[in-house]
Amino acid sequence: QHYNQSLDIAEEIGNIEGKSRQLLNLGLTYHVDNDISSAKKYYQDSSEIASGINHKDLTARALGNLGMAEADEGNYDTAISNYEKCLEILEALDNPEPIARTLNNLGHTLLSAKRLDEAETKLREAISNLETLLQDDLGDSASVALFDTQIYSYNLLQQVLIAKDDPTKVLEALEISEAGRGRAFTKLLNQRFVPPSEQSITNEAANLPIAINAMRQLAIEKNLTLVEYSLVPEDDFRVQGRQRGRTAEIYIWVVQPNGSVSFERSPVNTQEHTLEDLVQTSRAAIGDRSRASIVVERVDSVDISQNLKILHRILIEPIQELLPDHPDAQVVFIPQGDLFLVPFSALINNNNEYLIQHHTILTAPSIQVLALTYQQAATLNTDTALNQEDVLIVGNPTMPLAWNSETQTMGQLTTLPGAEREATQVASFFETNALLAGEASEQTVKQRIGSARIVHLATHGLLEYGNPQASGVQDIPGAIALAPSDDQDGLLTSAEILDELNLQAELVVLSACDTGRGDITGDGVVGLSRSLIAAGAPSVVVSLWAVPDAPTADLMVEFYKQLRSGQNKAQSLRQVMLITMKAHPDPKNWAAFTLVGVAN
Repeated sequence: QHYNQSLDIAEEIGNIEGKSRQLLNLGLTYHVDNDISSAKKYYQDSSEIASGINHKDLTARALGNLGMAEADEGNYDTAISNYEKCLEILEALDNPEPIARTLNNLGHTLLSAKRLDEAETKLREAISNLETLLQDDLGDSASVALFDTQIYSYNLLQQVLIAKDDPTKVLEALEISEAGRGRAFTKLLNQRFVPPSEQSITNEAANLPIAINAMRQLAIEKNLTLVEYSLVPEDDFRVQGRQRGRTAEIYIWVVQPNGSVSFERSPVNTQEHTLEDLVQTSRAAIGDRSRASIVVERVDSVDISQNLKILHRILIEPIQELLPDHPDAQVVFIPQGDLFLVPFSALINNNNEYLIQHHTILTAPSIQVLALTYQQAATLNTDTALNQEDVLIVGNPTMPLAWNSETQTMGQLTTLPGAEREATQVASFFETNALLAGEASEQTVKQRIGSARIVHLATHGLLEYGNPQASGVQDIPGAIALAPSDDQDGLLTSAEILDELNLQAELVVLSACDTGRGDITGDGVVGLSRSLIAAGAPSVVVSLWAVPDAPTADLMVEFYKQLRSGQNKAQSLRQVMLITMKAHPDPKNWAAFTLVGVAN
């Protein structure tokens, strides 16, 4: 109704460009409503009017949308013709972003038409245009946002390469999968940690996907099993280049410690369940009282064990024989999309055994980021014994005020007695004192954290921190609650970590709620863990949900016992899960934490 009113006004006042724009908007609306015939009519009319006034950008947009509508009806030749006309106009305008988007949609249509060689060519051209944009001097947030709009091209090219049923193309598809994730993160890490003398070489390499031989080398040298997942969405016009759809299939590559690379496909039965629903309902079912004693709704009607079994069947069973036999061997999962929220440790096999009972588990946003964290770890001083000044432990600070989005008010966060006990006990292992109450101020933590080798923060984690009274923009989600002081509000945000801190810590533990979550983008999870790694920490322990207070305190104390006994970080986390599950069997009590980055 609004578009039609606007169209009437444009006609009445003789605004020809406005008329073309509203016809285009009407076409989009009918297209989303699956009335393809009406959509085509409005796109065609918009294109003819825009062409008549020589409005090239508007003409190209109408032709591109007309191409999508024709493709949705299976009229592939007509769709391809419209895309080519659109590209001819866009190339004259020399604007890489809409060119990449149109090449993406042309590649999708060519894939649907089974013209695989042509589809590969066009999608590689789309990615080439995207790479041109990524080389620009963009800030981190802008790079993430730009990359996220174009991620579908990388996914489509994987589908084309896999459809060719050629072992060489399967390896190329893994390289493209890597190219389609963590690129802004990789760029950021290279800028921060590569010596200036190597900047030009490394920056050029940072704009290229990690090669298959480099993946093999990493797996061999570090004795790792790398498991990379790529989500393939349903083939739906509403998804084409514009948004992610439900997952129809999962591609899984496994790079083993001997350098061999295997590939499996795992279908997701969307009629029976969607991957997205499985993950979300599992998390809701796990929900319980958090460290803040805030009740998180628990969905009792959901059989959590059944969901964890289905996720095991989808994610693990296809590659079970490729995973290592020895439980201490490291398995690094590289998730995508909603898989970042999956508690891999708690997945259940047909014998009702948890995955952590058989494997030592880590996660990473990409293989390339993992390789860079190993490089960063190699620069740290880990050979000398820890002294008191090397350890920074915070527990139950005097809580700051924070914005409550539900009540739309500012309020003080609740105290955490269990976190205070936890911090005190952990500090005793290192013969030091924890920063408690007012001592744990944001100012003091910022002063000390840069020289600490071990950082343990037992406090509140705020997943979606942002005070709209202070700012309408939330740059990077996430904050850690500390005591306010002077001009510091007591909220150490992800943005502050990224912009202000230079860490030398070999391990940062965020013993708080939801610290492993954030905005899930094509670049991975943008939040606290990403900021800490970018600030210099190669290993970060974070949580996937609102962790219960008492079991978390027990788990963390035992974690450092294991670490001091000589186990590496990943083995320590595994052992503490096995120990904690005996006293607290429910996965909500022991499976929340995950190690991101380097195990050693």
